[in-house]
Amino acid sequence: MTTLTLSQVTKTFADTRALDRVGFAVAAGERVALLGHNGAGKSTLMKIVLGLIAADSGTVEVCGAAPGSTAARRQVAYLPENVAFHPALTGLEQLAFYLRLRGETPGQAMALLERVGIGHAANRRIGTYSKGMRQRVGLAQALIGRPRLMVLDEPTSGLDPVSRREFYAMLDELAAEGAAILLSSHALTEVEARTDRIVILSKGVMVANDTLAALRRRAALPIRLQVTARPGSADAVATALAGGRRNGVMVDLVCSHDEKLGRLGQVAGLGAHIEDVEVIPPSLEDIYSHFSRAGDEGSQS
Repeated sequence: MTTLTLSQVTKTFADTRALDRVGFAVAAGERVALLGHNGAGKSTLMKIVLGLIAADSGTVEVCGAAPGSTAARRQVAYLPENVAFHPALTGLEQLAFYLRLRGETPGQAMALLERVGIGHAANRRIGTYSKGMRQRVGLAQALIGRPRLMVLDEPTSGLDPVSRREFYAMLDELAAEGAAILLSSHALTEVEARTDRIVILSKGVMVANDTLAALRRRAALPIRLQVTARPGSADAVATALAGGRRNGVMVDLVCSHDEKLGRLGQVAGLGAHIEDVEVIPPSLEDIYSHFSRAGDEGSQS
């Protein structure tokens, strides 16, 4: 079931076209990463989805309702990059306040704080919290009412590596429960393995919308094969495979996607000379750079 649908969405500010006929959908239980450089249109798109600003043209449907409508707001949660709470309130008091605003039982506050990993600090004033702890309070707030769509703008900002891993584990749980997730992030290595689909904006134009595997095929960027030769065999392996030597026993090969299986067959044919082989596909950073560059070139032509 589709939770969020955008079609031909266009938005202009003065002489700047922030979004140019952008369209994609996010299904229930799907995690979609929204990528783009500063000024690409990500924040504008999120504001339109949340009903904070209106599109000039095109259509947007949020949980079957118009963005910003009462029906949509009841089913959508938003977590900004920098959350702000009253520093004199405790985490428990702040969350209980938001629960009352949403017509929910304030007694749920402790369970929500424990779910995001700061139950131990529930009775401390938020003014004593680190940025990462405040971000967790923001996530607890976003979980109120079991939202069907979560819009997250740089949600792991200020979190340490362990906390980031825990955060994405919580997103996995929410997606498994049926929540649709639209996530904006500059931390490409984070989202590479934790999202189902990638949407890339470049100067307001959607230049990519697919799974990472499909985008790799479309980009046709080279694949690296990192071959580890057995001691004393590196020269023979490098010669046989016409590869480059590195670090004594390492041989680097570069090939296209269509050549990969053939090259692996050549490596396997060397049998006893080979210790190991690692296939290194283009990273999300490589894919992002490729499509962003293609979008920039298209806008100039």
